[in-house]
Amino acid sequence: MALIVALIILILAFLGAPVFSLIGALAIYLFYGSGIDSSAVIVEMLRLASLPALIAIPLFTFSGYILAESKAPQRMLALAEALFGFMPGGLAVVALFTTALFTAFTGASGVTIIALGGLLYPILKKQGYPEKFTLGLLTTTGSLGLLFPPSLPIILYGLVAKIDIDKLFKAGLLPGALLLVALSVYAIITARRAGIKPTAFSFAAVKTAARAAAWEIPLPFLIIGGIYRGMFTASEAASVMSFYVLVVEVFIYKDLDLFRDIPRVAVKSMLLVGAIFMVLGTALGFTNYLIDAQIPDKIFAWLHAFVSSKIVFLLILNAFLLVINMIEIFSAIIIVVPIIVPVAAQYGIDPVHLGIIFLLNLEIGYMTPPLGLNLFLASSRFNRKLPELYRATWSFWLLLLGMLALVTYLPGLSLIGIK
Repeated sequence: MALIVALIILILAFLGAPVFSLIGALAIYLFYGSGIDSSAVIVEMLRLASLPALIAIPLFTFSGYILAESKAPQRMLALAEALFGFMPGGLAVVALFTTALFTAFTGASGVTIIALGGLLYPILKKQGYPEKFTLGLLTTTGSLGLLFPPSLPIILYGLVAKIDIDKLFKAGLLPGALLLVALSVYAIITARRAGIKPTAFSFAAVKTAARAAAWEIPLPFLIIGGIYRGMFTASEAASVMSFYVLVVEVFIYKDLDLFRDIPRVAVKSMLLVGAIFMVLGTALGFTNYLIDAQIPDKIFAWLHAFVSSKIVFLLILNAFLLVINMIEIFSAIIIVVPIIVPVAAQYGIDPVHLGIIFLLNLEIGYMTPPLGLNLFLASSRFNRKLPELYRATWSFWLLLLGMLALVTYLPGLSLIGIK
């Protein structure tokens, strides 16, 4: 019977059935067939609904969509280019940092590729960057900001794993910064090999760009700085950010109209939030069954019989997470995290460190062939075939994999900020 149910769910998934309905159906079947009291699901839902941090998801998502719909990406890019365009490989470095910041605030890889990819691609090509490098860079940058606050996956991971979100924000800072530095070095080397000359520095250009983005410049310092300095929690930061960007983009820059554009943006952003909450709600039922049925303990017992080394376990875990995160991102967080957290704890892995490993795998999974989401988005945005993008992202993928190894086996990189 279990095989028949599994086959039906796979067929429905192939036909395009909503993820939440499949997860919910599976949870109902498992509870019904096992005789376990399903009231645990209701208790868990009430616990989740009462969490103050839950409000951060819709508020940050709404703020990110406002920024994406306004002219903020153009202003951010112009300022970064004026400040760093004089460096060797300056424009590529600008692309890295601008897209990372934009992804952190919007919480969506697709928004970054669509909003900034179209702006950066012709500029990079005009400066003489190789086609392969340009495509690889822009495909990679779509997910680079996921380790920085107020990243939506960090908040979701913290809620599901029952970990302090502020600690996760602090833990992701150094690994995220090191990843940007490593990619920047690669960009500078590529620019020098291609003989690309940096643009001349101009105080006038910096002044003009800074004046244009004067109200958006304080935003990263206000939100990220406020969280790291303990001025406010993640949910409070979400409230501050949503109010700030609404006032700035509607009443100061007037990029968006309060009555014509904001309702449309609100509906668009809440569709994403609603989808996340639907999956989250049904997945909680599924994960409660796994916990009540002691599935994590059984997995650990099975693993421990073959894998006693923490190093080997982490290697297997990374390979597993790359595949899972490549296929389905938010569902992976909601379903897989409650299983791997207790198993990893048995191997002595800090839950915050595990969170950063998971999120870095998430970044890499976005661009892992053949099903990485960034690859499909870039294929659509730049009108390129997938095999071309596989080749273009190969060197970036290897570089990110090297950083994953460092973060995995040097836990101090993640934990130094929270000790």
